[in-house]
Formats: sequence, structure tokens, C-alpha cells
Amino acid sequence: MTKVAFQGAPGAYSEEAINQFFGPDVERIPCNTLTDIFFAVENHEAEYGMLPVENAVAGSVAQSYELLMEHDLRIYAEVILRVRHMLLGPPGTKLSEIERVRSHPQALSQCQRYLKRHGFVLEPTADTAASARDLAATPETGVAVIASDLAARISGLEIIDHDIEDYPFNYTRFFVLGTEDPPRAQRNKTSIVFTSPHQPGALYECLGEFAKRGINLTKIESRPRLNRPWQYIFYLDFEGHVKDQECEAAMMGLLRRSLFLKLLGSYPAATTPVIEEHAQQDIAHDRG
Repeated sequence: MTKVAFQGAPGAYSEEAINQFFGPDVERIPCNTLTDIFFAVENHEAEYGMLPVENAVAGSVAQSYELLMEHDLRIYAEVILRVRHMLLGPPGTKLSEIERVRSHPQALSQCQRYLKRHGFVLEPTADTAASARDLAATPETGVAVIASDLAARISGLEIIDHDIEDYPFNYTRFFVLGTEDPPRAQRNKTSIVFTSPHQPGALYECLGEFAKRGINLTKIESRPRLNRPWQYIFYLDFEGHVKDQECEAAMMGLLRRSLFLKLLGSYPAATTPVIEEHAQQDIAHDRG
């Protein structure tokens, strides 16, 4: 049976991403930290790892990108999960009784308008599903958690309020990590990391290798180099496979212009499902 590592307790959103991509017939290996996901795959304790890398509302997961730089695992696929946050409490808890809410900082950030409207005191924790597990084990009056519907089913907590995220299009992007490259797909995406010389126009010239070949960039982000203060590395995603003729030529051009270049992976591109009901909600929100 395929083994997939993820960060968090059973019921974490990463486990929902595993269910979405792999289906039910895989063994899930919970890890305490994101670093442990990499170790599990590198040490052959798991064949794949499910790594959260960015949220459409709260932004990138900085540690994930730093770990991709430090380790040599390949991106095997990407998964885009629609994240629905639930307010959970011990059975019988009413919304009017809640004073404090616990969850991971990312989940709290994605529900901040809802939380502020109710005047809850926020208590950040290391993990959404673990917050649900711990509250179920030791119920506290006036305390609720934000976690998934899956976490509610596993922990036995009751859903007090549904879909409390601030924006209906709340998606989290995950990378499926492995030790081998995936088969080439009809639609592919490539992720790389590079550094450019510290001189005028250097980054412009690096990105120009893609522009002049008509290659669409889908993400670019700078991060500090941890071993070199005030120097930066760039994470870049673009459409296409590294073995496509134009993409290969762009990579060769970038290699000549950059100081460092690392391929993180070429993998099948995921699509973000568009739900008409949510689209109408978004339009109404903008008009209101």
C-alpha cells in the first residue's frame, strides 16, 4: 500500500488533500513538522509527502519553500484543495457560549473577519486537527476550535458553524513530493529556484528568457538566502515541461545568466475548480 506523509494530526487539511489526490486506499503517516515530511520520504518511510505551499488568501508557507531549497526531493504533482473551515466545539456547545477560539495561525488568518465580528479571543496552536483532538480529549467551557469537517468526524466534536472562512474562494495549494519525476502530462507546470547577479537589470534579463519565448509565469517570489544576509533567491513557477523545446531553451538561457539554478520539478498542472454558487457569492460581496 502506498504510504503518504503529511504534517498534522489525523483530520488535518493535508489529509483531505491526500484523499483528494490519492483516494482512500493509501496509508497516511502523520508527522509533527513539515521537516519530518521530507525526512519520511528521504528515509523511505513514505513514498510521497503532501506539503502545503500557499493559500489563496493567507499567502505562501515560507518554511515549505525553504525546505524545498534545502532538500533534493522532486515535486511529483500539485493539489489544489478547497478549504472549508468549521467552528467546532464539544457536543451541545452553543455559539453564544464561545469566548476563545484555537487553531493554526493560517486558519485564524483566513477567518479573521468572522472571528473579529464575534469578538473571540484567539489562541494560536501548532495544528488545526490537533486542536480538535485536544479539545475533544479535554473539553473546556467557552472554547472552540477551527478545523475541518474531517477533523470533526474523527474527534467527535460538533460543528457549531459551517464555512466560516472570510472568502468563498479559499484554496490551498499542495506539492506532492517524491524521489522520482512524474510521467509527462498534457498540461504541465515547472517550479525552479534561482539567484541572479546583484547588478542593475539582472533579474529583468533572467525573466526575459521566458518572456521572449512566450512562456507564461504563474508565480514568482523572493526569499532571503539564509546563509547570506541581504541576498535573495527567487522561486518561479511557469507553464510547460522542462523538456519542452522552448522551456528547455529558457532554462539554458537562465543558467547562463543566473548564479544558481535548481529544478524543483516538472509535474502535471492542477486546475482550480470554479463553483458557480461561490462565484455568485463573490460578485455579491464585491458589489456590497
